[in-house]
Amino acid sequence: MTNNTIQTGYLPDERPPILKLLLYAIQQVIVMFPATVAVALITGFHISTTIFASGLATICFILVTGRKIPLYYGSSFSYVAAIGALMSSEALAGLALNDKIAIAQFGIVMSGFVSIAAGLIVNRFGRDSIEKILPASVTGPIAMVIGLTLAGVALMDAASKTNVNGEIVLSIANVSEAQLPLAENLAWVISLVTLISTILFSVYLKGLAGQLPLLLGPIIGCVTAFIIKVTTGIDFFKALPATANSGFFALPVFTFPKPNLMALAAIMPIAIATIPESTAHIYQLDIYVNDLAKKKGSTKDYNLADKLGLNLIGDGIGDIVAGFVGGPAGTNYGENISAMAITKVFSIPVLIAASIIAMVISCFSPLINAIYSIPQAVIGGLEVYLFGAIAAQGVAIMVEKKVDLFSSKNIAVIATIMIIGLGGQFAFGGNIPFFGLSVPCVAGAAIFGIIINFILSIGQKK
Repeated sequence: MTNNTIQTGYLPDERPPILKLLLYAIQQVIVMFPATVAVALITGFHISTTIFASGLATICFILVTGRKIPLYYGSSFSYVAAIGALMSSEALAGLALNDKIAIAQFGIVMSGFVSIAAGLIVNRFGRDSIEKILPASVTGPIAMVIGLTLAGVALMDAASKTNVNGEIVLSIANVSEAQLPLAENLAWVISLVTLISTILFSVYLKGLAGQLPLLLGPIIGCVTAFIIKVTTGIDFFKALPATANSGFFALPVFTFPKPNLMALAAIMPIAIATIPESTAHIYQLDIYVNDLAKKKGSTKDYNLADKLGLNLIGDGIGDIVAGFVGGPAGTNYGENISAMAITKVFSIPVLIAASIIAMVISCFSPLINAIYSIPQAVIGGLEVYLFGAIAAQGVAIMVEKKVDLFSSKNIAVIATIMIIGLGGQFAFGGNIPFFGLSVPCVAGAAIFGIIINFILSIGQKK
């Protein structure tokens, strides 16, 4: 079994054969696609532009970081509330959609400089300086919160449900009242088939097939949905929304930033929340990549955690690039890290290929249709696995860093981060009302955890 693992894993500087590379890249695109498109739909940004920006920003990130850090850049949910509030504000009422996007872009571009500044601080004062602020007892729970706050999204998608004015309804069209109970049950069938097949593929398949569970599982789910459509007439496949470009070939709708102080104040501070998230991601990668290197008998030490400053700078560059062409703000994706951890494919060339594929897809409406049409229940089944894997990686960070879970200080930090993050999501829908402010739950949990850890560290002997 060890030999199979050795033969099928790819480290960041290794390139798979071309056919495998393309399959792995398509898998990464499928993993990135749901959340990235969801952010575009929620914020009102153009879908094709969002996908293009994701690929372009990823390539820029990889180049800026010297092709050393295998991360994929995608649209971040951390910014959704701020961007959505700005776009729907009275101050922008009456403006055309592209003008609203252009104003939001200014805040997105400027948020990139916050991450760059954080990266420069880490490079100047060393990784230890950030680890004092963001130890494993902080980054581990943050990673867990990121995964667990998405649990509701995963199950809603698995059930093909959506929230319409506070009412949870089935999100597929053209279902009669008589067919509704059957459709609801069949949605669970599709999501469970997707989830279970993905799990079985990831555990039992070997070789190339064993590295494509996140591609093969959704294919089985789509086949199941197609059989249901043919036999019952209930169609779970989705149609492309009218906000996207039409025709066979259509370039993304590029807009350019318009300076605006309100956008600056609303969006730029959110970047602070993505710094702990990005830090948690690089620590996750460090653990998994070096574990694979050890199993492959490699003598090379990848030391990804030591590249934290470079990672934050690359993340900031990603925001600037995405924001400049008309995409939402983002960060490196936990979903793609989960995919890499599950498949043991950390190859930089794979991520470059995925970026190029995403950019090509953004220009061809049939390709966007093909991926976007994947049933919501299929995506939900996949999300149950992926979002849970993000949370599990938070546990892995604390185990790897030997966090003392009997320490009163660590328990206080972990407990407050978990409850603020999860409570904010499930009690207030993700944004905690606090002294007139609307604080994103992940950001609030991270900031409180950092503060309480700092206070409890005063006077503590090393």
